[in-house]
Amino acid sequence: METEFTPFASLLGGGLIGLSAVILMASHGRVAGISGIVSRILPPAIDTKGLPQGLTFIAGLLLAAPLWFGFIGQAPVVTISSNMALLGLAGILVGFGAVLGNGCTSGHGVCGISRMSGRSMIATATFMTTGVVTVFILRHVVGG
Repeated sequence: METEFTPFASLLGGGLIGLSAVILMASHGRVAGISGIVSRILPPAIDTKGLPQGLTFIAGLLLAAPLWFGFIGQAPVVTISSNMALLGLAGILVGFGAVLGNGCTSGHGVCGISRMSGRSMIATATFMTTGVVTVFILRHVVGG
C-alpha cells in the first residue's frame, strides 16, 4: 500500500488543528482532546456547562469532510479496511488506550506537548512507537 505525500495539505491541516486548539484554550480554558470532549458530552458525565462547546467542536469535526467536498469539489481519498473484526478490535484498543493513557492523541500530542507536559510527552512517544511497530509488523511480518 502506497501513501500519497501531501506536504502542503498536511501543513495546512496541522496548522488548522493547532489553531483550533489555541482558540479552544483561549476562549474556554479547555484542552482540545477529543476523547475528553466526547466523554463530557455523553452520559454519565454530561457537563451541562460545557455541552454547547463540546457539541459545536464535535459538529466541526463531522462537518470537515462535507466542507472539503464543497470547497474542493471532490471527496477526500480515504482507505478503510473492510475487515470488520479488525476495525472492531482496533476501535476497542484505541478506546482502551485513551482511557489508560488518560487522553488521546489530540489531547496529549497536540495540546500536551505544546504545554510542555512531561506526561503528554511520554504518552505521545508511547503511542507513536506503538503505531510504528504495529505498521511494521502488519506490513512486513504479517504481510497485510
